[in-house]
Amino acid sequence: MEISLPVTTEENRENSYNRSRSSSISSIDKDSKEAITALYFMESFARKNDSTISPCLLVGTSLGMVLILPLNLPLADEQRFTEPVMVLPSGTFLSLKGAVLTFSCMDQTGGLMQPPYEVWRDPNNIDENEKSWRRKLVMNCPSPSQEIDHQYTIICSEKQAKVFSLPSQTCLYVHNITETSFILQANVVVMCNSACLACFCANGHIMIMSLPSLRPMLDVNYLPVTDMRIARTFCFTNEGQALYLVSPTEIQRLTYSQEMCDNLQDMLGDLFTPIETPEAQNRGFLKGLFGGSGQTFDREELFGEATAGKASRSLAQHIPGPGGIEGVKGAAGGVMGELTRARIALDERGQRLGELEEKTAGMMTSAEAFSKHAHELMLKYKDKKWYQF
Repeated sequence: MEISLPVTTEENRENSYNRSRSSSISSIDKDSKEAITALYFMESFARKNDSTISPCLLVGTSLGMVLILPLNLPLADEQRFTEPVMVLPSGTFLSLKGAVLTFSCMDQTGGLMQPPYEVWRDPNNIDENEKSWRRKLVMNCPSPSQEIDHQYTIICSEKQAKVFSLPSQTCLYVHNITETSFILQANVVVMCNSACLACFCANGHIMIMSLPSLRPMLDVNYLPVTDMRIARTFCFTNEGQALYLVSPTEIQRLTYSQEMCDNLQDMLGDLFTPIETPEAQNRGFLKGLFGGSGQTFDREELFGEATAGKASRSLAQHIPGPGGIEGVKGAAGGVMGELTRARIALDERGQRLGELEEKTAGMMTSAEAFSKHAHELMLKYKDKKWYQF
């Protein structure tokens, strides 16, 4: 019995190496298309079924993958400047559809948990002692009774939003926001003392969803994205407001809250603050005597009747009339009588003017007749001598 062994030639080894190298290169090229799109620091459970929380970094990628990386921070404040921060992969992966845009965290009561922060103090201030210079880390850590599967993580991507329960990493709610378009901006905001997820899509729709149930509350077609400046600068704020740049120097502000619309007139500002004009300060005798500045006077005030205690001629004098309602009624009746008499006088004057016009027309007719007879008489006797009369 003969056993034939495979013969490995140099050409076969080269071909196998080329295939393996090409496959590895193609996989590297494929992996290089994935990029980090969102980062979020929070106090959470790094691994599944953890009993204690720790500082974590949530990393979202363009392929919809979410990695939870626990951070090992130095305990002492002095060691923060010398020892590095250790990052240990936990092996926890969460997946969504589309590139990851934003993260947020909520406690069991539905309140937003803010990321930990440090209170900044000026180290060059000599009035404060050495202890006050140290930065204090403020953490929003839940109580031990809340550490058992009562922390919610909200993750929103370009296509959908998910709510996970930690530390069990159970997906509680899923909502596919859009299928034909994609989300440009997503923010977790507070409106009417409750948290909600606000999204702005590329097709111009503004969508609001409740948290943590992801129930749609608003879907309105506002503005299609025709300018990339709007897509880059659009952002949501608390109490139902949003902002974006319409030009390099103009900011557009909009609201999707009815309460904000009702109070819009009260929130409009003024360009100036109205104040009363102050009265002129009284000029003292010594200030006028030694002040050195000249003062102008009126000639009538210096040498006229004003110096004698008499009123000026240009000053109006008030003459009180008969007071009371009866006086007003009598004055009104007198005015009506005067108006009636004036109207009758006008009628009589018009009648007299009509008669005068008729007499004037008759006199003009008589004058024309006299002129005609005089002209005829002149023509009759113009060729006769004096002795022919």
